Amino acid sequence: MAGGDGELKLLGMWASPFVLRVKLALSFKGLSYEYVEVDLKNKSGLLLASNPVHKKVPVLIHNGKPVCESRIIVQYLDEVYSAAAAPTFLPVDPYERATARFWAAFIDDKFFASWLKAGRGKTAAEKAEGLKETFAAVETLEGAFREISKGKPFFGGDSVGYLDIALGALLAWMLTAEVRHGFRLFDASRSPLLEKLVERFSKLDEVVAVLPDIDRLVEHTKVREAEVAAAAAAVNN
Repeated sequence: MAGGDGELKLLGMWASPFVLRVKLALSFKGLSYEYVEVDLKNKSGLLLASNPVHKKVPVLIHNGKPVCESRIIVQYLDEVYSAAAAPTFLPVDPYERATARFWAAFIDDKFFASWLKAGRGKTAAEKAEGLKETFAAVETLEGAFREISKGKPFFGGDSVGYLDIALGALLAWMLTAEVRHGFRLFDASRSPLLEKLVERFSKLDEVVAVLPDIDRLVEHTKVREAEVAAAAAAVNN
């Protein structure tokens, strides 16, 4: 275990990108932990007691104390397991740390949210608007990577940092979208720097070790879409 002490338990759901975010952080830190798969249709007493506010995964339980929300969990792990031998995710400089937190929020609140809107919009117009917002967010994120990385391989510079993990959490869903629809969020014409970043990140051993099976995720998305369609049809009838 790289720095820090105590027992770690992660409550999660295998297909969740936010759970993957925590798994990535644990993997890069080289930390051992117990993983508990949660049925979100029948939430366990442990989950409800550990996250009574949102009742969602991921939840990291460290020595019996729960920490909720993926971005907060990654920051927590970085602070607690900060031994010299362990990689650090957030910059030391306060301004650079604040910048990293800002862009991590952008990834979730703007980029990922617009992507969901494009995929789950109830009308063609909603989906088109979501796609337009997604591409605008990609362009903004491309500029942020250019500025923050300063020509180095990752947001974190020469090694993976907080923002690489924040964005990398969406990797499995990006690959799933490509398999199912031939759709690439990042490509050479629109976002060449991010395209290379994702390719680089996806080959790292720490990422390969925790990335969910893409074929399984493809089937999962098909089932979820069928369930949503059936529920919508039942409402309309």
